[in-house]
Amino acid sequence: MSAKPGLSIVVPVYNEQESIAPLLEEIVTVTGEDTAAVEIIVVDDGSTDGTAGILEEFAARWPVLKVVSFRENAGQSAAMACGFQEASFDHVVAMDGDGQSDPADIPRIAALLHDFPLVCGYRARRRDSLWKRWGSLLANRVRRAVTGDQVIDIGCSLKGFHREPLQRLYFFDGSHRFLPVLMEMEGCAMTQIEVHHRPRSAGRSKYGNLDRLARTWQDLLGMRWLQSRRIHYRIQDRD
Repeated sequence: MSAKPGLSIVVPVYNEQESIAPLLEEIVTVTGEDTAAVEIIVVDDGSTDGTAGILEEFAARWPVLKVVSFRENAGQSAAMACGFQEASFDHVVAMDGDGQSDPADIPRIAALLHDFPLVCGYRARRRDSLWKRWGSLLANRVRRAVTGDQVIDIGCSLKGFHREPLQRLYFFDGSHRFLPVLMEMEGCAMTQIEVHHRPRSAGRSKYGNLDRLARTWQDLLGMRWLQSRRIHYRIQDRD
């Protein structure tokens, strides 16, 4: 399916019944409700609280909202991959459903997508605990040393993509942490922009520093292996 000019917003959620309603209100206020130009794709990753009911209610009110529900929890990478494949517009913006990312940044990212196929937000003023900020700082430094990428804050969920190269990516469990690296392997030029970050006002974080350390390290080594095995060739011009 060929992409149409417009913007797809992809929001993976899991047990965010306190946060998702105000977040969706904000997104619609920013993007508007013209279904010919925008769509909001929320992927419910098997929530066990009241998230599904809230999404059903909002989808009945807003045709611009498309809800995809998993039968069981499959993880953030699966939810994002699904949302990206469901996107029908040529530009895609991704953000978390916890309310810490500010939808007011969406137009700025969308504007940059006219010139860059990859736009990465970074949280210069991160509103998280010292422990989480320290862990993120260390993880970013280690990742850059291993992969050689220049992404300031790869954990920031606010990112913009061109749909075509995004849908060509090979997604695996944990790939959401390396989307900019994978996009750059597809030849996509990147720009970075400071975005707002807000304290979590409801619910609780699904991630900590220690509970994902071993898996992230395995994924990081896997990414380095993929980079080292990347195929390069140029076809010689024929006279």
